[in-house]
Parts: sequence; structure tokens; C-alpha cells
Amino acid sequence: MLIVVSPAKTLDYETPLPAVRATQPRLLEDSEVLVERARALSPADIAGLMKVSDKIAHLNAERFAQWSRPFDKNNARPALFAFKGDVYTGLDVSRFDGDDLKAAQQRLRILSGLYGLLRPLDLMQPYRLEMGTRLDNERGKDLYQFWGETITDQLASDMKAADTEVLINLASNEYFKSVHPKRLPGPVIEPVFQDEKNGKYKVISFYAKKARGLMAAWILQNRVEKPADLKKFREAGYRYDKEASTDTRPVFRRPEQ
Repeated sequence: MLIVVSPAKTLDYETPLPAVRATQPRLLEDSEVLVERARALSPADIAGLMKVSDKIAHLNAERFAQWSRPFDKNNARPALFAFKGDVYTGLDVSRFDGDDLKAAQQRLRILSGLYGLLRPLDLMQPYRLEMGTRLDNERGKDLYQFWGETITDQLASDMKAADTEVLINLASNEYFKSVHPKRLPGPVIEPVFQDEKNGKYKVISFYAKKARGLMAAWILQNRVEKPADLKKFREAGYRYDKEASTDTRPVFRRPEQ
């Protein structure tokens, strides 16, 4: 199985890194095109486009201005250690040993508005460019049109290299819209995480994001290979609910405490 997750808005470039052999992102030429387009934006343009504060807009204008190749350990950081958010709290890379990181490099992919598709150990420089941003560019009106089929083609290539036809989608709708499932070699499995509230089960964003990270880590650390084995997932109190599930949409529920 190959897993896809979303990136995070919050970044961590301060925590000391373990000794890892970093890799280069494979779509950097595309990224550079986007950076050049973003450099034409003023901080006020960025604030309006991304709907962020003036402080964040100025920070990201500086990031685009400073972005440069080549990437190395002095100006970039492996993606899995750079993102800091609910999904990555669940993933908790601090628990990964060398074999876990190797499995992640083979089986985990991070969708990105700027980098397209990242492997966990791919170096990345800090940025903020969400996939849903309507940044007009030479290929279209937004990032979905910019990336076109590039992300899907890279995913299909990675699935072939991993000898799998199954994609586990643990990304948000905003990011997974950049993927064209019909061009992939096999089924897309989309786990759903629901929490009980006032006697009813519903998706609660904060908990669901963390659960996606928990499942990604569980798959990688337990070397889970078969979609049917996802039913065994029991992290953080979640349990597979057969009645609420379908073959491609397994539902995991957690009762109210």
C-alpha cells in the first residue's frame, strides 16, 4: 500500500534532527516556477490571496524571496521533520527507528501545494502555499490546474516502484482533489474517523486529523500490506465499524468517554 497525507501550515525548523540521509524533491523545477510566480506578489497580495494576517503575509513573502536551489542541510529540512500539525502529532516521527523511516520513505507521500508530492526524507525549504490557493499561473487559474496530472503520474510511478495497486488516502479533500484516481492502477481506500458526541457519531476535524496520522504510523510501523488488515486498527480507542463501512470506505469509531 502507498499512503498519502496532507502537509501542515505550522512548520518546525528548530528541533534537532536525527541522523538521516535526506533526498531531493523530484518536482523542484515545477516548484521553482511557482516560486517565481509568488515572488511577483506583494505582502498585501499574499494576505488577500491566502487570507492570512499581515505578519504571516510578510513572512511568506520573505520565504519566497529567500527560496533557492540547491537544497542542502543548511537551508532545508526533511519534510517529515518539518511539518508540525495535528496529522504529524499522530504520526509522531520521534517514535520511528531507522527501519520505520525506510518504510515511510517507500510507502508514505505528502501532497504539497508548492512541492507537488514529497517523500518523507525529501528536503524542503519553509513555505506556505495551500493546494486550494487560487494562484493564477502559466498553466491555469489555480494550483490544481498548475499541477494537472503531474502529481497523479508521480503517485502511479511510486505505486509501481512499491509493487502495489492500492492507495490509502489519509489526506484532506482540499489536497486529494489534486489527484486523479481514475489514472491510478487500483482502488483508493479512504478511511473515515468518527467520534461520538451527544450520542451520535460524526467526523470531528481535530480528532480526525490526528487519527489519520495515527493510522499512517500504524501502517508503517506494523508493515501492514493488505487493505483488509486495516480493520485491525485500534489506536487511541478507535474501532472498525463493519455496519458503517464499505470496501473502500472503512469507518472507525470512538465512543464518547
